Amino acid sequence: MPRPSPSGFASPFITLAVAALAGCGSPMVPAPLSRPQPPYYGYGWFPPPVAHGGPPPPGPAASGPQKVAVLVPLSGANAELGQALLDAVQLALFETGEERLTLVPRDTGGSAAGAASAARAVVGEGVQLILGPLLAPEVEAVKPIAQGAHINVIAFSTVTKLAGGNVYLMGFLPRQEVTREVAYARQRGLNRFAALAPNSPYGHLMADALREVASASGGTVAKVEFYDQRAGDVAAQLRQLLPGGVEETDAPTPATPPPAPSFEALLLPEDGARLKQIARQVRGAAGSNKPVQLLGSGLWDTPDIGSEPALVGGWYASSSPEARQDFEHRFSATYGHNPPRLASLGYDAATLAAVLAREPSGEPFSREAILNPSGFTGIDGLFRFSPDGLVQRGLAVLEIEPQGPIVVSPPPQNLQDLGY
Repeated sequence: MPRPSPSGFASPFITLAVAALAGCGSPMVPAPLSRPQPPYYGYGWFPPPVAHGGPPPPGPAASGPQKVAVLVPLSGANAELGQALLDAVQLALFETGEERLTLVPRDTGGSAAGAASAARAVVGEGVQLILGPLLAPEVEAVKPIAQGAHINVIAFSTVTKLAGGNVYLMGFLPRQEVTREVAYARQRGLNRFAALAPNSPYGHLMADALREVASASGGTVAKVEFYDQRAGDVAAQLRQLLPGGVEETDAPTPATPPPAPSFEALLLPEDGARLKQIARQVRGAAGSNKPVQLLGSGLWDTPDIGSEPALVGGWYASSSPEARQDFEHRFSATYGHNPPRLASLGYDAATLAAVLAREPSGEPFSREAILNPSGFTGIDGLFRFSPDGLVQRGLAVLEIEPQGPIVVSPPPQNLQDLGY
């Protein structure tokens, strides 16, 4: 990936600072980074020049700012995503103008051992809150170290068994997506559901969620089929689901219309080329029957989702796109490239830390503060944490259109009646 020149970053930050001064009268500066680790300036950044022979920069006041660790993979297979998360954290604190926080970033290397080493290092530096890590093995390694130091962790994982105690999961939870989609489908009069999912922990999690949620809402799940992700196609599984066969949408219309499927809505927790192929086959098998309503997952939340005609009309649960698109524009203007989808987690986690840091209490990052029942507002909408450490999000339902997804059911205005 090409890296922008340092001059390409000066004007965006100046623009942000001028806007802040005009809007609120107080300067906005990037959050300082704790020594002894050198600052991370994101893609293409270089440290500002230091006058030789001048006095060292002043240290913090006696009370000192609160130190917040950011544990992400800055090397290894997930380094690009880790750097984007860190960039988003810094952008959030720049835009909020929060001067009470000092960031202490550490590279986990994408491994449990690296995460444990990073956690011990930041504990030794006196951090009061940990943002990250990203991967489940990393979170599992960090949890006991942070717990022993009485430090709470806001992690980016979605593995729910890791939540609880001192760990709060910020990641997008698949079960909540299914809950929101099924609730909207039931409002639209759909009662019978099915799922075609990969034979993986994620696929089984989505299918189990569909069974539970549909049953609780008065609906039924007619069929569930799993496929091997290593297989070339899913024709055999589609034949079990759809009595009309697996012809794609551009195949000739059969002389005899196929029988109607036993379900009205089909959950497809898949992405990429395979999702598009399955969608074409499902549309083709329906023939002249009423089309099956396709339901998606967070994997559908990609910029080009509307490019496949067979997916047009499908529904999936996500945050409203407006705020996230604005964040993506600001991120791109600052760092010279578009952020990955998960970068918003870093931004919202840092904004949460900034909000908590403003509390006058002596323990701004306590369990009680994190579990504020009114929740918080971020790039991805309203959210709060439940006592078991899981994030609860106010999700919208989006419908795919050729020009991009549109909101067909807005997110809730408050977090009182989420249903999960």
